[in-house]
Amino acid sequence: MQDILKFSNKYINAHQNKIDALSPTFNIVDISSFLSDNYNIDTQLDQDIIKPFTRDWSNIPGGQADLLVRPKTNQQCAIILRTCQVCKIPLTISAGQTNLTGSATPKGGVILSTSQLKNPDILVDINNKSVLAPVGVPLEIMREEVLRCSNNTLYYPVDPTSRHDAYVGGTLSCNASGFIPGEKGATRYWVKEIELILINGYSLTIKRGDYISNNGVFTIQCDDKTTAMPIPKYKRPKIKNASGPFSSMDSEIDFIDLIIGSEGIFGMITQCVFGLDIKPPNHLELFLRLEDENKAIALHQFLYTEFHGDMSEVTALEYFGYNCQTYMKNKEFLFNNEQEVGLYIQIPIYNDDIELKTNEWAELLSKFDDNFNLENIIVLNDPINWKKFFEARHSIPDNALTKTRQLGGISIITDTIVPMENFKEYLDKIHIKIRKHNIEYLLFGHLGDCHLHFHLILDIQQNNLCLKIYDYMVDLSAELGGVYSAEHGTGKRKRNDFKKCYGIEAVEMVKQSKLAIDADLLLNRGNVF
Repeated sequence: MQDILKFSNKYINAHQNKIDALSPTFNIVDISSFLSDNYNIDTQLDQDIIKPFTRDWSNIPGGQADLLVRPKTNQQCAIILRTCQVCKIPLTISAGQTNLTGSATPKGGVILSTSQLKNPDILVDINNKSVLAPVGVPLEIMREEVLRCSNNTLYYPVDPTSRHDAYVGGTLSCNASGFIPGEKGATRYWVKEIELILINGYSLTIKRGDYISNNGVFTIQCDDKTTAMPIPKYKRPKIKNASGPFSSMDSEIDFIDLIIGSEGIFGMITQCVFGLDIKPPNHLELFLRLEDENKAIALHQFLYTEFHGDMSEVTALEYFGYNCQTYMKNKEFLFNNEQEVGLYIQIPIYNDDIELKTNEWAELLSKFDDNFNLENIIVLNDPINWKKFFEARHSIPDNALTKTRQLGGISIITDTIVPMENFKEYLDKIHIKIRKHNIEYLLFGHLGDCHLHFHLILDIQQNNLCLKIYDYMVDLSAELGGVYSAEHGTGKRKRNDFKKCYGIEAVEMVKQSKLAIDADLLLNRGNVF
């Protein structure tokens, strides 16, 4: 363990004087020319080219930027960051733009797209069960490369729905989660090492365990300048949690934990080493038809008790509830009638065969309910069955988002989570609230974490009403011991949620942490606070 994070100017050393000779009075055209002429950086001033980068999947309006840059190397990234610092220009980092909270929506200044940051090559270390990846590759490309290089013996477990579109860097920024219940389903758990570049262009490779805060402070050193960076100290509920930067009231924290999920406000991650897990030789893939939501909740509680609180016995417990069938492809394959809800259960198999494991689960479900109809179990291990289910699962949010965009409404997909003991109360109250106002919606998500998404389908006239409904959901989640975001983060859309959840004091703590290394609040301005 080391006491001081000693950042290096290796990327900008030869260029520091030239960059520091710039001035805040430089206009954006001059800065574009400076970067392209001197460092061969791809710069774009054309608003037709910039415009697609000004909005992410959140569909938040008002995104605007003056300059788009697309670096290809870590050195070019450092030069861009240093230039923005010297010229006091806000810089927004944009990855795959799959974020649902507006993290990648710029509010002026420069957009740095990571789309060309594909070096170094993805490198799988089988012996150490790890993979090195640049930030500019889609997560699914990395996951597939791990499977290929390990001959299907290792895998990267984090599996968000957007993995085909989301970049590695974006998943680090928001601490993306997959279907696995518990901490193993989130990005932070698997990060072993990162390279971080600060707004001043200085960089450092950071390994987990090397830098732990001391008396609530990280000591940051750049050349002979040393800065004390205080850690946030607000209480985070011990549930799946992506609401604001990592914090601790009563213990020290790892610097990596602070950075992962901080949505780019402290620095830019350029590459990462992830840990890998042993891939189960097989899985049992089940889809269960259930008569209603109460039955699904009761089954989850039964499994939690049966597994003594360790939901790692399953690698997915996904719920398809109210109104999902309306937006689902292949619904006739999965359901017998429109009133049914569904559960997808993935069970890892290490030693048993599929038939034996299927029989075990048939017995388990009969123990849950003596009258459980085993004909309501669909085994998805057959490739045709799996394809139908996969298409059904991914069609729901895609079709719902498409309809919302067609209606001109903003995207409202809740990311709230509450402890299991308050879960049913929370769902019941939200159902009543939305139906009272006759708003179309659907409900789906990660039942294994008590983390379901209410997806509101609204037109432009309903925007204000639905935002008030959303505020009610957030307030209720906090009242019941939960948080506003389990996996999507805070971004720009949920800044007020962060304040309501943790208090104005927490906002000030995060701000003080940022000011220590970004005095002008330039990097990813508007995220979190």
